Amino acid sequence: MSRMLLSSVAAVAMLASVQGASAQTEIQWWHAMGGNLGDTVNEIAAGFNKTQSEYKVVPVYKGSYTETLTAAVAAFRAKQGPHIVQVFEVGTANMMAAKGAVYPIYQLMADAKEPFDPKAFIGPVYGYYSTTDGKLLSMPFNSSTPVLYWNKELMTKAGLDPNKPPTTWAEMGEMTKKGIAAGAKCGFTPQWQTWTMIENYGAWHDLPFATKANGFGGTDIELKFNDPAHVKFIQMLADWGKDKRFVYGGREGKSTALFTAGDCMFHIASSGSAAAIDKALGQGKVGIGMMPYSPEVRAKPQNSIIGGATLWVLQGRPKAEYVGVAKFMTYLSSTPVQAKWHQDTGYVPITLAAAKATEDAGFYKKFPGRDVAVKQLTLNPPTDNSKGLRIGNFVQIRDIEDEELESVWSGKKDAKAALDESVKRGNELLRKFEAANK
Repeated sequence: MSRMLLSSVAAVAMLASVQGASAQTEIQWWHAMGGNLGDTVNEIAAGFNKTQSEYKVVPVYKGSYTETLTAAVAAFRAKQGPHIVQVFEVGTANMMAAKGAVYPIYQLMADAKEPFDPKAFIGPVYGYYSTTDGKLLSMPFNSSTPVLYWNKELMTKAGLDPNKPPTTWAEMGEMTKKGIAAGAKCGFTPQWQTWTMIENYGAWHDLPFATKANGFGGTDIELKFNDPAHVKFIQMLADWGKDKRFVYGGREGKSTALFTAGDCMFHIASSGSAAAIDKALGQGKVGIGMMPYSPEVRAKPQNSIIGGATLWVLQGRPKAEYVGVAKFMTYLSSTPVQAKWHQDTGYVPITLAAAKATEDAGFYKKFPGRDVAVKQLTLNPPTDNSKGLRIGNFVQIRDIEDEELESVWSGKKDAKAALDESVKRGNELLRKFEAANK
């Protein structure tokens, strides 16, 4: 074969390769996972891309949850929105109210003829993102729930059994007192205080956050978390702040730095923080257990509720592209992918099969406590007070809660005044949301 002919064959092959690559349909996935979590997201997308050649999922980091949602809304309005956007759980009601913007997962999977079994998902996770009649609106992804972490070395220094964490808040008070006396800089600090200390404290004790099943029953609701039990609990934490048994470490996940620095004995934080906490303090030096409860409020805990985020599919793209989106959702929820995601991060596996596969692989024996999140979520059948929250303008309402709680920690207000004001200001935002969505 002549050199000229060889060159021609090579050129044709190269052109075919380029044309094949350009024929690949890109699927934009906007997310809020930075750092190691972002690396794991990239691995998931790359894994899907290797399974076929027709579609290419392109993950794009857009900043915080709020920044990601804001960017997606602006892009959708400009008819340049992504196919998939990650939205944290407090944005659920607002996404549901965005008429014409969302392509519901149950409809997407049916239209694309992709296999989809609602019973495969863990109940509390599936229910949070479904309609009242059980139709899934968005694909669960990084679901978490608050769990109790403790520093075993600090417990030992305080003369406590490092394998016996507090089961009640009274025990937490006694243990943190001993910890401070033994030299700990901080007894207890919570992550995402509105989620852990108000929303999940309520669910854990079967207390309402709002009327009408915490918003699942409609938008004409009122907030109810200024009840005597919540007031007493928040005031107790404020009182603990006087001797460092309680230390406020900042909004969202900022307080985790106090725990990973070895300053705090106890930390209530997302189960999704497990891998990072283990890495920071060292495997075997951190315990993971269920949150404490107040037996005077409820004899036994009810169940915790989820946090984290879910994946919403947006309308506005060519119909054929959604076949690729549906195939990616099938891949994302597959047992191997979910089991690895759970094990690598600490987020809850969204399917029962992924949880079982993790257990069968001996993961929980190697990493004790990493199964606590699922146990908490499924501890009891959920009630109207413990199946989750569907609150309009929830992002802004949480900001109000943060402001008011900070006024308690700084000593400017007592717990009752702060929670009453939170409810009052929050209800005003709910009326605006209700009026806008009639």
